[in-house]
Amino acid sequence: MCTLAILYRTVRGTPILVAANREELRERPTQYPKIQSGTPRIVCGIDRKAGGTWLGVNQHGLFCTVLNRPKKRLPAEPRSRGLLCREMLDLRNARDAAEFAAKELSAGKYAGANYVCADAKFAAVIYGGEEIKIVEITPGLHVITNGNLNDYRDERHELVRRMLTLHTLDSAVTFLAVASRTFSRKPDSFGRRGVVIPGEEYGTVSSTLLSLPRKIQQAIMQYSPGPPCDHPYDDLSALLRQVLSADRSRKNREAAEREKAKAKQREREAEMDRKAAAAVLVKQKEKEKAKAKKKG
Repeated sequence: MCTLAILYRTVRGTPILVAANREELRERPTQYPKIQSGTPRIVCGIDRKAGGTWLGVNQHGLFCTVLNRPKKRLPAEPRSRGLLCREMLDLRNARDAAEFAAKELSAGKYAGANYVCADAKFAAVIYGGEEIKIVEITPGLHVITNGNLNDYRDERHELVRRMLTLHTLDSAVTFLAVASRTFSRKPDSFGRRGVVIPGEEYGTVSSTLLSLPRKIQQAIMQYSPGPPCDHPYDDLSALLRQVLSADRSRKNREAAEREKAKAKQREREAEMDRKAAAAVLVKQKEKEKAKAKKKG
């Protein structure tokens, strides 16, 4: 089970705000988030056992993550759910990522999962349990664990939503501050009213806070390499901004190349105009010479 909250297209200038706790076997080897090689540029952690990821962002501003979900009929040798998440991050936008995930899940190769993908224009959760379904995420605050989106039968849904909405979430700073406290909350003495899942073998192994604004220099990524109640969040914003800047750099290069091509085209047209003008001048002079000869 994992827990995720997304505040989508509600805060002005910041369409995507995310808080996510990852639950996994503690012995499962994990690579700390970094910029991965290849294109598009992606910042994400890596599951060293299967090679996939549980959460990442690519240079196009596409966010993808995977959460476990119960499923009765499992394939004999299920493919890593994290590999599918990693492949989704190779795409340019959330709509394509959602359709790709749904198609892959329909092949029956995976154990139960929920996938969430979002960009500035579209967001969705893809159910990969007994039914494969794409559910569009509308503007507002949404919570998901190992069931359906905004399933109020889940106690953690109610707790996360209640704690987040104690404050007016009108800025990225407010959301991240409240979310860091919410997603660091331990269970009480009765093992309830907590977001962090303790446990020696299985439980909360990491936490991520994410802000994807329209201005790259304001993007924020914070990562806790353990239960956030015991491990402070590390600031990985510089990595996120570097990844997001790759798309802007590409667009700038493409714009420069287009301008260069236009300049060359203008030069060619100007040269053609000069040649045409010179040809007209030559003909005019030839006509004047011919007239002069006739008069003579």
